[in-house]
Amino acid sequence: MLSGPGERENTLKVPTYPDLAGKVGVVTGGSGGIGAATCRLLAANGVKVAVNGRDEAKIIAVVDAIRSAGGEALGVAADCTDFAAVERMRQQVEEEFGPAGVVAAFAGGGRARPGPVAQTTEEEWHSTVDANLTATFLTFKSFLPGMIERGGGSIVTMASSAARFPTGAPAPYAAAKAGVIMLTRQVANEVGKHGVRVNCLAPHTVLVERTRRFMPEEQQRRIAAEIPLGRLGTPEDVALATLFLASESSSWITGETLDVAGGKVTD
Repeated sequence: MLSGPGERENTLKVPTYPDLAGKVGVVTGGSGGIGAATCRLLAANGVKVAVNGRDEAKIIAVVDAIRSAGGEALGVAADCTDFAAVERMRQQVEEEFGPAGVVAAFAGGGRARPGPVAQTTEEEWHSTVDANLTATFLTFKSFLPGMIERGGGSIVTMASSAARFPTGAPAPYAAAKAGVIMLTRQVANEVGKHGVRVNCLAPHTVLVERTRRFMPEEQQRRIAAEIPLGRLGTPEDVALATLFLASESSSWITGETLDVAGGKVTD
């Protein structure tokens, strides 16, 4: 059996970034997988974390885990493809915790399936581009004005190795994630003068619940063998990179895309 996220998390020593303590963080797509791990590690660094998602039960589970560990967390259900819903989320976070200094724009999804572009339906295209690229844009649109006004903040976006080279992922997903990378660079160039930093993560295959459910172990082993470090990623691997980019330890880094991919950076 391949080692899983639980085993990795149980042995993980969470690094401490003192400048994060007391800040307010928002994690879209925070109710599971990479987002949930990011919520937990931010909270372990003293961040007041707003956990966003669409599944109330999963949100509550992440919030309860953080509170049980002594952290501060707030659950906020919202569809990040709906700007009015994102705005309501931001306002609720500000009312209960204060303005966000850290935003992890990790919401994603969509209905596209692997296969030829010519066989991709319009619904698959729109749902996947909206869930990944439009959701990131709307998160920027909601949270950037306050960060600009306050003169600081860090936003981390979520791309994928599918945006870096062909992987067999659905074309709408690859295109949307490539769009996230360029949108991140564009926004970083715009807001750097205001003290706001914007960076992106591009993970390769990560052992989240969906991967375990739909990817046979034989395929997992084959992909792991193609990765220089010899294993698939865990949600904590990506969450640890998020901590660094959110903190002042990366204060002279913006507009970058970090491949969290075990060394697999080309096809």
